[in-house]
Amino acid sequence: MESPLGFRRVTGERSAMNDAVLFEKVGKTAVITLNRPQKKNALDQAICQALPEVLRAARTDRTVRSVVLTGAGGAFCSGFDLDGSVSSDEPVFAGREAVLDFHRWLRELQELEKPVIAAVDGAAAGAGFSLALMADFVFVTPKARLQSSFLCLGLVPDLSLLHWLPRLIGLSRAKEILFSARPVGAEEALELGLAQVQVPAEQLVERALEYARQFDDAPLQALGLVKTLLNRSFESDRETMTQFEAMAQSLCVGSRYNSEAVRRFRDKEGLLYRGTARFMS
Repeated sequence: MESPLGFRRVTGERSAMNDAVLFEKVGKTAVITLNRPQKKNALDQAICQALPEVLRAARTDRTVRSVVLTGAGGAFCSGFDLDGSVSSDEPVFAGREAVLDFHRWLRELQELEKPVIAAVDGAAAGAGFSLALMADFVFVTPKARLQSSFLCLGLVPDLSLLHWLPRLIGLSRAKEILFSARPVGAEEALELGLAQVQVPAEQLVERALEYARQFDDAPLQALGLVKTLLNRSFESDRETMTQFEAMAQSLCVGSRYNSEAVRRFRDKEGLLYRGTARFMS
C-alpha cells in the first residue's frame, strides 16, 4: 500500500522501487529502509517528507515492538542531499530553517519509546552519522564508515551530533573526530562504543532482526519509560531523576503486565520477559 507522502508498506521480499522510504513489518519489528540508493540514501525532500509518517506508523502500531532502520544499496545515509534546493525568504536563514525542519521528524525517531537498531552498511556521513546515533543500538558491516563531513563544506555538525557524540565517547574524542572530519571505520566504531556489533553485509538486516525479536515479549510501556528517562538523564540532576523514577514506577506497578509477571514468578511459571542475549559478532 502506497502512502501519499512517499513511503510504501511492503510484505515479503523487498524489491527495487522508486519510493523514498520502505516500511515492512517482519513479525513484531518494523523495518524502515531509506531507498534512494542512486544517491546513497541522501536526505532529500522525498525522504524527509516520508520519514515522519513512517515513524508515526511505527509508534502508533502497538503490535510493533522494535524498529530496524537501514539503507538500500550498500549505504546507510550520505547526509543531506546537496543537489536539493533550500528556499527561504531570507537566504541567510535558509540553513537554520532546514535544520529545524529536520529536527521536527528527528524528534519522532529520538523519542520513539521502542528499541531502535540502526543497521549500517557503507556510508553514514554528515547527517547520516547523526541519524545512526539516534538509534539505541548500531550494527555495522566491515564497510561501514561513520563520518562527520560537515567541516569539509564549511558547516557545523547538525541533527544533534554535537549533543550526542561527546556524551557517547567523551569531549576530547568527539573534538578529534569532528575537527578532523575523518571516517570512523567499523573496528574503531566498536572500540569507541559507537557500534555494538560487526556482522557480514549479507547478514546485516537478518542479524538486526534476530536481536530485535528478543524484545517481542518485553513490557512495552516500562521499556519505553526506561528509554525516555535515560535520554533525559544527562540533563537532569539526581533528585530530578529520582522523582521521574518514582512516578514511572508508580505507573508500572499498576500495569497489567506487572501483575501477570509477578503472578507467573510466584507460581514458578517462568518470566514473561527474560531479557536479551549479549551481542555476538
